[in-house]
Amino acid sequence: MREAAIDRIDSKVESLQRVKTRDVSLDTVERSIQAATRALSDLAQKDGHICFELEADATIPSEYILFHQFRGTEVRPGLEQKIGAYLRRTQSAQHGGWPLVHDGAFDMSASVKAYFALKMIGDDIEAPHMRKARAAILSRGGASNANVFTRFLLALYGEVPWTAVPVMPVEIMHLPKWFPFHLDKVSYWARTVMVPLFVLQAKKPLAKNPRGVGVQELFVTPPASVRHWPGSPHAAWPWTPIFGAIDRVLQKTQDYFPKTPRQRAIDKAVAWVSERLNGEDGLGAIYPAMANSVLMYDVLGYPKDHPQVKIACEAIEKLVVEKDDEAYVQPCVSPVWDTALSGHALLEAGGAQAEATARNGLDWLKPLQVLDIKGDWAAAKPDVRPGGWAFQYANPHYPDLDDTAVVVMAMDRAMRQHGLVTGMPDYSTSIARAREWVEGLQSADGGWAAFDADNNHHYLNHIPFSDHGALLDPPTADVTARVVSMLAQLGETRETSRALDRGVTYLLNDQEADGSWYGRWGMNFIYGTWSVLCALNAAGVDGSHPQVAKAAAWLIRIQNPDGGWGEDALSYKINPEFEPGKSTASQTAWALLALMAAGKVDDPAVARGINFLSRTQGPDGFWSEERYTATGFPRVFYLRYHGYPKFFPLWAMARFRNLKKSNTGKVAYGM
Repeated sequence: MREAAIDRIDSKVESLQRVKTRDVSLDTVERSIQAATRALSDLAQKDGHICFELEADATIPSEYILFHQFRGTEVRPGLEQKIGAYLRRTQSAQHGGWPLVHDGAFDMSASVKAYFALKMIGDDIEAPHMRKARAAILSRGGASNANVFTRFLLALYGEVPWTAVPVMPVEIMHLPKWFPFHLDKVSYWARTVMVPLFVLQAKKPLAKNPRGVGVQELFVTPPASVRHWPGSPHAAWPWTPIFGAIDRVLQKTQDYFPKTPRQRAIDKAVAWVSERLNGEDGLGAIYPAMANSVLMYDVLGYPKDHPQVKIACEAIEKLVVEKDDEAYVQPCVSPVWDTALSGHALLEAGGAQAEATARNGLDWLKPLQVLDIKGDWAAAKPDVRPGGWAFQYANPHYPDLDDTAVVVMAMDRAMRQHGLVTGMPDYSTSIARAREWVEGLQSADGGWAAFDADNNHHYLNHIPFSDHGALLDPPTADVTARVVSMLAQLGETRETSRALDRGVTYLLNDQEADGSWYGRWGMNFIYGTWSVLCALNAAGVDGSHPQVAKAAAWLIRIQNPDGGWGEDALSYKINPEFEPGKSTASQTAWALLALMAAGKVDDPAVARGINFLSRTQGPDGFWSEERYTATGFPRVFYLRYHGYPKFFPLWAMARFRNLKKSNTGKVAYGM
């Protein structure tokens, strides 16, 4: 009886909340837009670009500490203690370990690395936070249950035997392209991380570790006694037993491989890394690959003042975010993504200041287009000319289709939008070249991936080394949607463009049973559904289409009682399924943009969402968002883009205002 009464009360409160938020004051919306526009414009740097912090979990700052101790090098004064402060703050008060997302569940690998790093910088293992962390780790089976990359790090420190790590022999560099495993068959991030690891595993170095710190107290069973190390949770017949048997053979034979072919393979690996070293932006422009490249050079005897070693180390140091009282290390930087998306939001907001800021950002982006380097993508598409943008300041071997499509749409919109015509640079040549590259990288199934074409050899996700299940870069709904949006905004139709028609067909065939779409690079089904509904609208699939209507109904159904939208990282379970989460500004903005693309600007759910954003805007013009809403690797690595609650809510509110003032109520652009 009591529970039933509480349920009735909760239902009534929810209904009242919904009624209260039905009406929207356009004056209030306009004030919010102006405040957010001023705040975002003020963050543009002198050269026009915008770059926000990009935060992951405890693993990257922990690895940074351990990286320096592996080499026996010192970090700059005070930085270790600031990183320690960050690690202590992000430790969970609930379970005692470290999560992958804000308020998330315990993660073994993040917890082992954070504990190791804190012990390395001098934290007493009997301090309350260390005892709590150790108890959490031991109660879940100990450090032997960490993932492959964590066990690799522990092997480099001599904390576990090399049998704890699946064998990835450097002789892989000799394998022909027809072989079941080849570098061209895995993703860009896998290649850049793995190639220097091949050399490290062949050489099996031991960390200098001048402080002599170890973490044997984190093991339930002594590591030397462990006979069965954890495998991939993505087990599948027959690949898992086949690859497991191959690994067992390699474990017994790897030390007997002929020396001459091994040395040639090492030379190939070094040449491969050196060609892609990417100056002060680092190998692959991502932290794990950068760190591994430095360790590879170290183990091969390169002196610390060698130009390649020095510049690789400089790339790592550029990822450090140091504040007054704490510091952390970013997994990479996101200036192209941030500048382009900010440009979209500012163009939507309109006005002289916003449009000038957007144009300055596009002017900064224009020369960053990769026009003269055929990156790794050319292995699958050798006849396609380069023409994309990378995610980072520089990463010419690895431009991505998502960034490229977003940049192109911003450039196209800026050229067409009233108020930017006078003195506007001509981006048409850049747009045409990008379009050529993007169309050329369409996969055989009609979709587009992030960095490669037809990178879908799914059996490779079952090799023992791939316990994260993210070795590949297959086409996804969100990236395909972005490309479809771009082609449609540029004037293509399903009748005039076979690429666009195939892309739309891919999207319609990829819809989930509940009406949503899976989001690979943003969390998760809300992100995917936003991406696809924008694309379908741009391609002429309007709100009356049954699949569009089903998606819109799903979004309305999952709206939180406070008027916002939220989705938890648990959505990325082995069998993905939507998991509600606390409302966030960025996820609310995605849902609103999606509903407006589906023709639902006058739906009460949109009004409730706009009011949620109005109520939760901060005095600085932005929105507070501690929760992670982006994805590196599902279930393994998540991202918190500090820019998302700064430009996405502005974009949604400005879109709402513009549609309310328009005659058609139809979204005119691809995003």
